[in-house]
Amino acid sequence: MNPILWQPHPQQVQQAAITHFRQTMAKKYDLELPDYRALHRWSIADRGRFWREIWALGGCVGEGELEPPLGADHMPGAQWFPQLRLNFAENLLQRRDDGLAIHFRCEESTERNLSFAELHDQVAKVAAGFRRLGLQPGDRVAAFVPNIPETVISMLAVTSLGGVWTSCSPDFGVQGVLDRFGQVEPRFFIAADGYQFKGRHFDRRPQLREILAGLPSVERCLVIPYLEERPDLQGLGDCQLLSQWLEQEESPELSFVRLPFDHPLYIMYSSGTTGIPKAIVHGAGGTLLQHVKEHRLHTNLGPDDRLFYFTTCGWMMWNWLVSALAGGTAIMLFDGNPFHPGPEVLFRWAQDQGITAFGTSAKYIDAVKKSGLVPKDHFDLSKVKTLLSTGSPLVPERFDFVYEAIGDHLCVSSITGGTDIISCFALGHPAGPVRRGELQVKGLGMDVAVFDGEGQAIVGQPGELVCRQAFVSMPIGFWRDDDNQRYRAAYFEDFEGIWTHGDWVEETESGGLIVYGRSDATLNPGGVRIGTAEIYRQVEQMDQVVEAICVGQDRDGDQRVILFVVLRAGLVLDDGLRHEIRQQIRAETTPRHVPAVIAQVPDIPRTKSGKIVELAVKKVIHGQGVKNRAALANPEALEHFRNRGELLD
Repeated sequence: MNPILWQPHPQQVQQAAITHFRQTMAKKYDLELPDYRALHRWSIADRGRFWREIWALGGCVGEGELEPPLGADHMPGAQWFPQLRLNFAENLLQRRDDGLAIHFRCEESTERNLSFAELHDQVAKVAAGFRRLGLQPGDRVAAFVPNIPETVISMLAVTSLGGVWTSCSPDFGVQGVLDRFGQVEPRFFIAADGYQFKGRHFDRRPQLREILAGLPSVERCLVIPYLEERPDLQGLGDCQLLSQWLEQEESPELSFVRLPFDHPLYIMYSSGTTGIPKAIVHGAGGTLLQHVKEHRLHTNLGPDDRLFYFTTCGWMMWNWLVSALAGGTAIMLFDGNPFHPGPEVLFRWAQDQGITAFGTSAKYIDAVKKSGLVPKDHFDLSKVKTLLSTGSPLVPERFDFVYEAIGDHLCVSSITGGTDIISCFALGHPAGPVRRGELQVKGLGMDVAVFDGEGQAIVGQPGELVCRQAFVSMPIGFWRDDDNQRYRAAYFEDFEGIWTHGDWVEETESGGLIVYGRSDATLNPGGVRIGTAEIYRQVEQMDQVVEAICVGQDRDGDQRVILFVVLRAGLVLDDGLRHEIRQQIRAETTPRHVPAVIAQVPDIPRTKSGKIVELAVKKVIHGQGVKNRAALANPEALEHFRNRGELLD
């Protein structure tokens, strides 16, 4: 077993919400639930009762019956709580006191606070505006917005009326926006006048004009004044400022439209780097229950906590973050570059604002290490209980760095799931140990397993991450995929009736998971499957290497491993460094992991949420086109991989 890096104190175990929940379930249903594994087994063996208890745990409100919990039990097509009606926004706005609901910070140190009472009041004003415009349940509202309070307010206003929310960040190019929103034909559009990044302001009104011209379904556009107090809206058609609604003196009553459990709530999008993004529809009830479970039990959040996740509004972690309001937890919003003007920005903010759960990406942790910053030497981070990481695998050495340089008191919860399920398959356990390089546990209510090629569950070796039974946050489907053909093709072709997620993982003897990367990006030299994370782990701990991307090149009926590296400024890849890289990989893995070719590039293409795009690079080196370059934050980086002489040898 991998070594334990952190163990909660007995008092922490006893006080954890997940301990109380386990003990309560054991007593209520006369069960033997001595530990987490037993609780997990019960949660998948008696899923209906488990999800009813999550509804009660969250103090969720609605109308109708909780019976039957599962009307149809198959994948796809499972129907949860068919007799229940609810409103998502109503459940996030139950708290209405003067406690902190939202704290916002941008690069320029501009900070704003909203109490739960103020949030409720502002949502009521925006909802009244949309009601005047005639917004109906099922209407899509698209948002081209940064991570600011007005975005949260607008989402809650739209969903209070039964509208469907879909968003992306304002750094997307025009075509990337149209590829997403054009599929769902929004009736209303919300956009900020711009955004800021690395100390610069980016006016997005020119792009907004093009976007609106490409979305004939839009009846009205609301502009959030972010860069300017009164931005000029000339040339934007039928637009008005959202601030005009928020500045009204009267406070209209906020009412909520209660709709079926699986009424559409969000439309999310796949990364879209190999084609037009899939428009994935998520339901209100499943999203609510899954997030209540993950926040209350797996992250131990309550009304006294402050949750931060570094995210944009084009990544599902924004939706996950906002749902914490349902538990009365304050959400901390940050807009801009987390390294501007230096790597200390977020840690100083965490100290000053008393953040208790700090969420980020594995790439951010890697960048902090390579910056040389040791946060615990400069900041008091004692209030931070949990450090969450996702986006890519958190390698064992970065677990070490967190405990050595950030704090040895932290429950480091590496989590995995994604846009497809708007939640997690594996995540944290505040009352259990953290093992080096492992995600702590499988999520409650999620029948997660690792399958070999024959569909047999395996432990101790890599395989496909699957879920064997229906779960509440499965997508309703894909937009305009009435016969579910594309939905089935995405998740159910490998194993009939079983969700195949596309991650290459290993279940450990301790019950945790190790993620090696996407299975569609898995390397296959000599017929042996290798996760790219195994190579990244070795390469990126070398001081000379800033980051790397690894792909397989098809050649002579086999596949060879190609490694591209970005080096520190001023360094040039020579034979000596190539030898050092190969030696590092060979010594710590196997000869099959050693790249046949190692080449230097100045940049690596990535999505807007920061994930490197191995499949796009693989297409380029094979002379194939990348269909949706607009999905990339830096599409020009693809040109560094085209027509490489060393790949032609």
